[in-house]
Amino acid sequence: MDTDVIIVGAGPTGLLLAGDLAQAGVTTTVLERRVDDLRISRAFAVHARTLEVLDMRGLADQVIATGNKVAGLTLWDDVTAAMTRLPSTHNYMLVTPQYNIEHALRERALAHGARLLTGHEMAGLRQDGQGVDLEVREPDGQLRVYRSRYVVGADGHHSSVREAIGLPFPGGSVARSVILADVRLAHAPQGVLTVNSVREGFVFMAPFGDGWYRIIGRSNINGDLPDDAPVDLEELRWLTRKARGTDFGMHDPRWLSRFHSEERQAPRYRVGRVFIAGDAAHVHSPAGGQGMNTGLQDVANLSWKLAAAVHGTAPAGLLDSYERERHPVGRQVLRTSGILMRLALLRSPLSRAIRNAVSGAALRTRAVERRVALGALSGIGIRYPAPSHAHRLTGRRAPDLPLADGPQSPQRLFEALRAGRFVLVVPPGTGRISDPRTDVVTAGAAAGPTVLVRPDGYVAWAGQQPDRTAVMEALDQWCGTAQTGLATP
Repeated sequence: MDTDVIIVGAGPTGLLLAGDLAQAGVTTTVLERRVDDLRISRAFAVHARTLEVLDMRGLADQVIATGNKVAGLTLWDDVTAAMTRLPSTHNYMLVTPQYNIEHALRERALAHGARLLTGHEMAGLRQDGQGVDLEVREPDGQLRVYRSRYVVGADGHHSSVREAIGLPFPGGSVARSVILADVRLAHAPQGVLTVNSVREGFVFMAPFGDGWYRIIGRSNINGDLPDDAPVDLEELRWLTRKARGTDFGMHDPRWLSRFHSEERQAPRYRVGRVFIAGDAAHVHSPAGGQGMNTGLQDVANLSWKLAAAVHGTAPAGLLDSYERERHPVGRQVLRTSGILMRLALLRSPLSRAIRNAVSGAALRTRAVERRVALGALSGIGIRYPAPSHAHRLTGRRAPDLPLADGPQSPQRLFEALRAGRFVLVVPPGTGRISDPRTDVVTAGAAAGPTVLVRPDGYVAWAGQQPDRTAVMEALDQWCGTAQTGLATP
């Protein structure tokens, strides 16, 4: 084997996966056909759950320093889907260009020993029962075959990996001729993150916090222009004036382009020893800003499972659980972003009036606002399937619990998860527990269940005052059979 895992694609999805695997002692090679580090990107929103994922890797503070915190999304008719009541320290949305996320993840991956090969493009793929042969075109044009145990395609919408393993990508276009631009504004708009639509089209505005604004818009007047049709700044100014009543003194664009928004999802995320993640597995409209977030959470789910498989400690069916858990999440993101995009594209005055009235009344209801922010946008409400007899916490996101193990130990659960291992959280007063398969920490709260937290921050198992046998069975189920068991002197 040349390497344990080959990742095709060095965007945020591939780089987070590379860092996780390398930290876990898995030899990892990332292939990227680009040579230059692009300073433009479509993604810009980092939601609460993704910030928690970054916190579990010690990167949240670094990324937060590059962006602008916003309290929620202001929709048509000045209705806000607020994030401030999310049950998270990161109860907001962060606006920052994708390249800031890539930079932090690249540094981490390289620091842990991942190998990044730029100018390397996948040309073919064959797999057998023991590994995968990847034919790669190197910068000098020569073809070389790399062999690995597993391959992960994180190579975007037009994934060569997905195509090579024969997975279809069903779906279609939602909107054509969508304008994407980064501009400066002479006058800051009211409302930090806003979208509005009128008969002529819609405009979405987001501040990066450094004087630049991301503008996404679509004109219903110009028709469906091709992606390569030039964009004139005056066209965007006109559209913004129609949607917002002013163009805010828009000037100095550093990027103007068109794209067409699609909704597609592969029917499977795994074929043999090859996996796909991020845009290679699902694409959807930019409404809600969930694309990059979903990809990062895909590989946070996959990385520890793949590491366990490489090290020979993965219980039966663990790798299959990646698709079982993440495919429904991708499907829900397509549904949510599609609804938002279609609502923004409404042309009829009557339809828009009904939309404004219904969505306004709904989002002014605390329960609906919480459901939109918690489940549909932030990712905080994602829950994975659990057995019917399991504790109610099983499959849910573990909150960032305070811990009580002394000043030299992690003070929060997310700090304890930075080692990339399972963490067993026990109530105060529990007898000493040790097991090589998990780190054991003491909860700061006086009462509560014993909780086994997966490396991706979800609850694998929980029990109210469990005995030694129950804890051992949970560890065997999730971590494989131990060579040394629990010690409870």
